[in-house]
Amino acid sequence: MSDDLTISDAIKRYLNMVKLARSENTARTYANALQFFTQVLEVRNHSPEKTPISELTEEAVSWTISALNVYAPTTEQLYLAALRGFYEFLAAERLAAINLPHLRLLVKQRGRRSGQRLPQFPREDIEQLLASVESYAQKTFENEKEYLRAMRERAFLILLADTGLRVHEACGLRRGDIDWNEGRAIIIGKGDKQAVVRFSSRSLKALKDYLAARQKLDGASGRPLASLPLFARHDKGAGNKIKPITTATGRNIVKDAVARILGEDAVGSITPHSFRHYFVTTVLRASGNLKMAQELARHSNIAVTQRYAHLSDDELDRGYYEIFEKE
Repeated sequence: MSDDLTISDAIKRYLNMVKLARSENTARTYANALQFFTQVLEVRNHSPEKTPISELTEEAVSWTISALNVYAPTTEQLYLAALRGFYEFLAAERLAAINLPHLRLLVKQRGRRSGQRLPQFPREDIEQLLASVESYAQKTFENEKEYLRAMRERAFLILLADTGLRVHEACGLRRGDIDWNEGRAIIIGKGDKQAVVRFSSRSLKALKDYLAARQKLDGASGRPLASLPLFARHDKGAGNKIKPITTATGRNIVKDAVARILGEDAVGSITPHSFRHYFVTTVLRASGNLKMAQELARHSNIAVTQRYAHLSDDELDRGYYEIFEKE
């Protein structure tokens, strides 16, 4: 254990480790959780900047759980997962004398459990969005940059809808990741797990159209095509260089398309993750095969996939309306 290291020092070390090992979204959530934790410590007169990490105990977790009651149970669960990870880090690095069994029991007994919620997404609006972007190939655009952004938007939205990729997974793809003959790619997904993702014919066509429009830029990059990002920036900051888009750009692509096609009032109702809900439900509607949907969505727990089964049970819908809507 180190008497010189403060709580703030230890938190910085932990978050740096999280940034290297976890996704950008997870790292941001964990940072928010630990920031909340430091605020709790301040209120309890345990200055994170001055208190040695060796003085930290499980009691601080109890304080945090009490303070989290102003948040929704789902947020509480996320923050406690981050805090539990921090304490496990302290124990592993021998920075503090942490009783891990007691910590886990504390979180289990005092933390609220979030109730199950059915995934909600505007299916008809997503289909209207997809129908609109599919028509981009027949439109004319004022300049090359505008055309590139339109082709990128079309490819990005169709890819999300037809593959179930998470936004950071889509943004991280390189041209060489895709086997164009087999119509698939091997990616490193959530939990650092390797997985096969399959591409529909329309997603492959949209990608090829976008890359064909980008051919001159890619060729002038001086880099092997396989190493270039699948989705590139097309803004003033990128210039003529081929730079990958970030997850923030990916979210903005969806947001801008929603605003332009569905109207400003619809902004926020469709996010990149809405397309993942759409994908899983589409698989279930077409196949009725829960196991297939689980595998294609890469859900580690089939209980997650089962949440979508309620949305795709057309037989129940028909039965209900036959009973209650008879004229």
